[in-house]
Amino acid sequence: MQTLVLTVIGDDKTGLVKALADVVAANGGNWERSQLAELAGKFAGIVVVTVPQDQVSALRRALEPIAGLLDVTVHQVSEQAGTALVAEEQRQGLVIEVLGNDRPGIVREVSGVLTAHGLSVDDLRTSARDAPMAGGRLFEAHIVAHAAASTDPASVRAALEALAQEIQVDLSVEAP
Repeated sequence: MQTLVLTVIGDDKTGLVKALADVVAANGGNWERSQLAELAGKFAGIVVVTVPQDQVSALRRALEPIAGLLDVTVHQVSEQAGTALVAEEQRQGLVIEVLGNDRPGIVREVSGVLTAHGLSVDDLRTSARDAPMAGGRLFEAHIVAHAAASTDPASVRAALEALAQEIQVDLSVEAP
């Protein structure tokens, strides 16, 4: 089996997931995992599928006609990359929550601390909303990241807490 990563984007409308799922299934593929969302009137996401090696070309061709609904880019995953995942017991995770007044640069600054400490982001979800009662906008982020077991979580936490004070946001750091 060959693993493929599909990136998709199109104008949000009913039936996009079904259209994509129909093409994957009709070409012998199996929908493994996905993260899909509507953002600013666009439907976008990433889907991991597996397909028999002899069906890869057919699936690629079959995905082209749905470009009128969704623009789909197919990324082939090498066998080596597919098996190079770090074992769960060899890595540690952190869940980071950020809440504060919205301003440019929050994601850049938080991700800079994570990168400096060798953490890799597994999931990042952000939003901005009107602040109740106070006016202005609030920025929220939910981040799931992981690092090698040798990473010192206390130093990561300390660096994130120092940043939170500097940029004036509330921040929590937890092990999953």
